[in-house]
Amino acid sequence: MTPQLASPRAATRLRAPELSGRGWLNTGGADLSLAELRGRIVVLDFWTFCCVNCLHVLDELRPLEEKYADSLVLIGVHSPKFEHEADPDALVAAVERYAVHHPVLDDPDLVTWQAYTARAWPTLVVIDPEGYIVASMSGEGHAHGLAVLVEELIAEHSAKGTLRQGDSPYAAPEPAETALRFPGKVAGLPDGSFVVSDTTHHEIVWLEPDLVTERGRFRGAEVGDLAEPQGVLVLPAATAQRVGYDVVVADSVNHRVLGLRLSDGTWTVLAGTGEQLRERSGSGPALRQPLSTPWDLAWFIDRVVIAMAGVHQLWALHLATDPADNTVAVLGGTSAEGVRDGAADEAWFAQPSGLAVSADGTRLWVADSETSALRSLDVTDEGFVVTTHVGKGLFDFGHRDGAADQALFQHPLGVTVLPDGSVAVSDTYNGAIRRFDPVAGEVSTLASGLREPSDALVESSDSGTSLLVVESAAHQLVRIPLPDKATRVDGLARQTQRPRTSIAAGEVRLEVTFTPPTGQKLDHRWGDPTRLVVSATPEHLLRSGGGSAQGLTRVLDLDPSVGDGVLHISVQAASCDGDPVTGEVPEHAACHLYQQDWGIPVVLVADAPAELTLDLRGV
Repeated sequence: MTPQLASPRAATRLRAPELSGRGWLNTGGADLSLAELRGRIVVLDFWTFCCVNCLHVLDELRPLEEKYADSLVLIGVHSPKFEHEADPDALVAAVERYAVHHPVLDDPDLVTWQAYTARAWPTLVVIDPEGYIVASMSGEGHAHGLAVLVEELIAEHSAKGTLRQGDSPYAAPEPAETALRFPGKVAGLPDGSFVVSDTTHHEIVWLEPDLVTERGRFRGAEVGDLAEPQGVLVLPAATAQRVGYDVVVADSVNHRVLGLRLSDGTWTVLAGTGEQLRERSGSGPALRQPLSTPWDLAWFIDRVVIAMAGVHQLWALHLATDPADNTVAVLGGTSAEGVRDGAADEAWFAQPSGLAVSADGTRLWVADSETSALRSLDVTDEGFVVTTHVGKGLFDFGHRDGAADQALFQHPLGVTVLPDGSVAVSDTYNGAIRRFDPVAGEVSTLASGLREPSDALVESSDSGTSLLVVESAAHQLVRIPLPDKATRVDGLARQTQRPRTSIAAGEVRLEVTFTPPTGQKLDHRWGDPTRLVVSATPEHLLRSGGGSAQGLTRVLDLDPSVGDGVLHISVQAASCDGDPVTGEVPEHAACHLYQQDWGIPVVLVADAPAELTLDLRGV
């Protein structure tokens, strides 16, 4: 049976399907069922650990888990996108890496995903104490609305006598300790030492060349502590002397960029407010501009370039002598998620996570993780231009060497320029270091059998050239000699195996449902506060109805001669706190932005429905 969302007070209600998967994590070995959770409010969080938006939702839900611990049970349903994410050991590591402190259902075959007709990561489904579905929400920004709904359900079911309070079924696993825990990125200093982001320990570690002896650990207590730091950048000496710090750090969960002076451990906030960016882009004074999950950093065109994974963009940070004068601006990407080349301000990225600069300083290499792609941003006479060298799209991946137009990666997180001008790609989910030769236009494999390599840097000595690799899931840095000859892997091409949606050819009505939470209203004072952006792969699948426009409905015209494809749909809706009686929105009301991106695989069928409905917030 295919569930359709129903109001909690509707005459006909739909019972929530039972949870089914390979097994459970964070339950002490016990299996959970909705039947035994009857009387509790249950929120299902459909997620996958590659997805930065899913990581944002984990952070949004933590206060709700704590506040409503006796009435609310949060269950993560891990339905993987990439093949590596279906590995049970990789999921165990991810649950620790991202501090998931609630039960997780391992759903590698997307059984529960399909039972609830989920279409996007992340999706939240709310189940009332009587076991009925009452709401579905896609994307980020739902914490406030979810809290309002939980309060309403607590009041309603307390009055009915159907609310049963109790302890969470969460059981913490045994902690593991290593010197580094899921390190993210590494940078070298002129004296041969290294700084590494010790991500899950929330510290920056300064290591001697032996990779074991520590010169220091830095947590950033004076600026509010780090939270899952990622990118680390050692500044050019002249710049470091001018600004007064040596290292720049991407403080990913706190959505900030920080400066660190190694000599005395002094920290300086360089960009970000500590709040997550909810708009699509930003520029201006860096200390007043929210950021969104900065993941890596590079020194390019005399700026710190930020891989802004959370909004699928590249930003440039200008460092002034006084941090109050720092400025940021978007360097590339519209914030739409996908692969589109050309002028940087019109290009699309998908969770850029690794950066490296060519020897001549004219090219910025980008590991674009969600499209499993190697991209570049080049300085040309016409401005900045984005080019895809390897990679096909959001749902194509694999481990295949050979000609670049046929080669495949799987969620790479790092990129490193080699002495001969070729590029080493930390092909994270393939557990490999790959090499792209831009002259020959070919990809090969330098090393395999690694555990989630996420970054690398080149080391040269009298004995030869090697790569220092961040082997993140092995909690270590490891040296790998560069081989004289790379190997070639003729692996299989893979695609994300999600159910395709049957839809009619020709005109199709697209509707995104959005019901503001109680106490909020769509604010029409300055026009329609909603926006849809629609495109397709292949591009010619969409004869009309593409582009960006206000509103939550659109008529699409799908070309049957093109065949099947993927519809890419992005939505924004802004609602503000309003008077519950009059519906008026006060002049200085607090406003909330809801947004989501969908990639919907579709198959055109003659007698299929001529409508497509997606829930941004359906109640």
